[in-house]
Amino acid sequence: QVQLVESGGGLVQPGGSLRLSCAASGTICNIYVMGWYRQAPGKQRELVASITSVGSTNYADSVKGRFTISRDNAKNTVYLQMNSLKPEDTAVYYCNYYCNGRGYWGQGTHVTVSS
Repeated sequence: QVQLVESGGGLVQPGGSLRLSCAASGTICNIYVMGWYRQAPGKQRELVASITSVGSTNYADSVKGRFTISRDNAKNTVYLQMNSLKPEDTAVYYCNYYCNGRGYWGQGTHVTVSS
């Protein structure tokens, strides 16, 4: 089992920045993919960014150039630095940890971009 604890969400004005964190604990894998997904009201959950255990990253087109995903293997933590935030980035952001054919989800953290 893997437990995920997210933090860093909140209210920010358009153009502002936030940094999300996701700490994993439990049965940690050597080979994994960690990612951030988001779900806006009335919309499906979508992938925002992901990073593998060897550091390969992937981003949704809508966030390329604005968001950066990174990891600290020593702390089993993944981060999502979000810059130049837009109102359309408003959503609940979920951390996902995938290894050995199983995926685990965090509880979600709210991000609201509004003036």
